[in-house]
Order: sequence, then structure tokens, then C-alpha cells
Amino acid sequence: MDEQALRELVREALSRHLGGGESAAGGAAPRRFVADASNYRYNLPKSDGPCLIEPAVQCNHCGYCESHGH
Repeated sequence: MDEQALRELVREALSRHLGGGESAAGGAAPRRFVADASNYRYNLPKSDGPCLIEPAVQCNHCGYCESHGH
């Protein structure tokens, strides 16, 4: 299997997984992402201290405390 065939398989799998159809040009139809409340991130100051969620561990800036945790 060459690189081009592998790329085509990945495109087809992504199209099936994301529910995209085929466009008139033969490529995958563009996908529109809609903003959702679960994707919102709060603007909190960065901490060099303990994690806000698990105070027993050091903050590693994962961003979990900035979102709704989804």
C-alpha cells in the first residue's frame, strides 16, 4: 500500500466517522463545527501552584478547570 492509497483510506474513514458526504468534486464535503457550551473555556489566570481540581497535585496546565469538563 502506497502513501496515496493510505491517505484515501484515512479520508474515507474520517468522512464516515464525521458523517460528511461526498461533494460534487469527489472530495469530502467541508464540515462545519458549531460552537457548543461544552467547548467554552474560561479565562482563568495560570497557576504555578496546586491544581484547582485536585489540590494534592501540581498544576500541569491541562485546561480542565477552564472548561465544563466535557
